[in-house]
Amino acid sequence: MPPSEERKSPAATGGGVQSLERAFVLLEHMADAGGEIGLSELANDSGLPLPTIHRLMRTLVASGYVRQQSNRRYALGPRLIRLGEAAARPLTTWARPHLARLVDVTGETANMALLDGDEVVYVAQVPSRHSMRMITEVGKRVPPHTAAVGKALLSQRPDAEVRSMLVRTGMAALTERTVTSPDAFLAELATVRADGWAVDDNEQEIGVRCLAVSVPDSPTPAAISVSGPAGRLTEDSTDKIVPLLREVARDLSASLNTHRPE
Repeated sequence: MPPSEERKSPAATGGGVQSLERAFVLLEHMADAGGEIGLSELANDSGLPLPTIHRLMRTLVASGYVRQQSNRRYALGPRLIRLGEAAARPLTTWARPHLARLVDVTGETANMALLDGDEVVYVAQVPSRHSMRMITEVGKRVPPHTAAVGKALLSQRPDAEVRSMLVRTGMAALTERTVTSPDAFLAELATVRADGWAVDDNEQEIGVRCLAVSVPDSPTPAAISVSGPAGRLTEDSTDKIVPLLREVARDLSASLNTHRPE
């Protein structure tokens, strides 16, 4: 969600079932909060009355999509995992030809990632043909502040929301190059928004460099990247790779939206 855009109230949408729309809004607010939240926080975030939230949450708990914790807070439930995995499979199918194009032109590994709660999850990859290459397992989860795809995804969120996430995750240092200050990270996101691309320069793994862009107008927020040894994926190559990443991201967006129901 772009920094200037707020989630619309369900009452403002037309042609839908209001209770269903409201339930999905609550689930999205829970995901934005890291997967666990209290009723008062949900009320503040969603603008819905507490009795309405309580009724919807009871229904979601009964169906297994939400769990109530012993501390009376609510957490996303296990039934959502199956839905998420099923939703990611067609994304992978549609993404692979576009990622393969990145590999053909750059020679380096290409990835697609989504933001799931407070983590980045890699959902598709086409590996480099070099014997020395960057491989990230599909399904792997990493802290978003350590990855170029994470920066690209978080650049679409308001700073206040990003700061809350950084407080929850703790911003652990994976290398001596990892950004571990919220203020420094938010300053970097401002650069990402201005430039339209993000970089992980030895921040997740020493010797590895990664360039990423967000996928515009994606049905679910997504980012694609090219990653490889820092000795090959140099700063000099950025000027050639970033325009290609943007072009492929636009083509991938068109492909994803072609399959979106009207």
